[in-house]
Amino acid sequence: MDIRVYSIETGNKEQALKKIAWVGADEAGSRYMAPKAVHRLVMLEGMQPRQANIIKQEMLSKGGEAAVARGVIDCSIQETRVLLMGTLKQYDAFLTKLKSQPFGLSALADRIKQVLKNLEGFFPFELDCRGKTLRMGERTLVMGILNVTPDSFSEGGLFYDHGRALEHAHQMVADGADIIDLGGESTRPGYEPVAEEEELERVMPVLKRLINEIPAPVSIDTTKANVARRALEAGAHILNDQWSLRSDPEMASVAAEYGVPVIFMHNQKGTEYRDLIGDMVEYFQGSIEIAMAAGVPPERVIVDPGIGFGKTVEQNLEAIRRLGELRCLGRPILLGTSRKSVIGKTLNLPADQRVEGTAATVAVGIANGADIVRVHDVREMTRVARMTDAILGR
Repeated sequence: MDIRVYSIETGNKEQALKKIAWVGADEAGSRYMAPKAVHRLVMLEGMQPRQANIIKQEMLSKGGEAAVARGVIDCSIQETRVLLMGTLKQYDAFLTKLKSQPFGLSALADRIKQVLKNLEGFFPFELDCRGKTLRMGERTLVMGILNVTPDSFSEGGLFYDHGRALEHAHQMVADGADIIDLGGESTRPGYEPVAEEEELERVMPVLKRLINEIPAPVSIDTTKANVARRALEAGAHILNDQWSLRSDPEMASVAAEYGVPVIFMHNQKGTEYRDLIGDMVEYFQGSIEIAMAAGVPPERVIVDPGIGFGKTVEQNLEAIRRLGELRCLGRPILLGTSRKSVIGKTLNLPADQRVEGTAATVAVGIANGADIVRVHDVREMTRVARMTDAILGR
């Protein structure tokens, strides 16, 4: 009988356990070996040479590796990145030893341990949306976009009329939308900011009807704390803030007061980054600290990489490609690529011809860790999401 030789992949310890058990190993042996089957890369930035030297020595002693800058060994540089490379088993031994080291390395060990835990993914859980529940982690959720603006880049004011907006929301729910995201201010390139009262006049009549008429939770897409407050008073279930509590200083307290889940979108002026994902992680961690200080627990946070905001076409594509790296935050990930300019510029297509490009980004995004996709074409993208979930075994 010929011996077959082939490779397999394991993304986390749970997958490794299943693969080892399939071989026929007993339960105790499977639990022991599983951490050896999962390899992780962890980047550390801003390390002093004395810290980096200890880390490299300890990681090597446990069978792992740590890449450092050339000048670390003789301390000829002031700062270095450190790339840790090892299995979960090696990390476990390494972190135990690091806890006893000086120079702030004990606290760093706790942070690395949390990142490794987050990368294992989260168990499905119920997200309380002020009385309505979203089951996170079992399948990809679909958020339908409802822009009640006269100048949306995609719909071009198609749903500015309140009656048409409500009809469209009902249709999106029928087509599979789990959430309706209501916005009254366009954020297309070159948009003109909308005054608070005008934004309220656009969204409030529609919101009040949506709350009473559709079963899905409704999120309010705004950067203004008073608009958020009025929407939440009227019954909105989720807050979607394109500046992650950083634009309006009152937004965090509003989110805390109403106990609402909050979507943090990455945004910045300009497109300069040290490392795209590293900078985004730092941004989200800062916003989570703002939220916690106001009384919003991290368990209510969803993160969005902000495709199309503060990024070049190449950076947008990189963010989709590296989306899984945001798993280190331990929070659900929302991906909003629908009909955006990154698709138009890549395929040289207008906004109304970007369905296939959107489908590609949705499928790849889900494969790379997206838990929610924010889309215009709900029926088509729900089908894409369900097929991708089936392939992934979700």
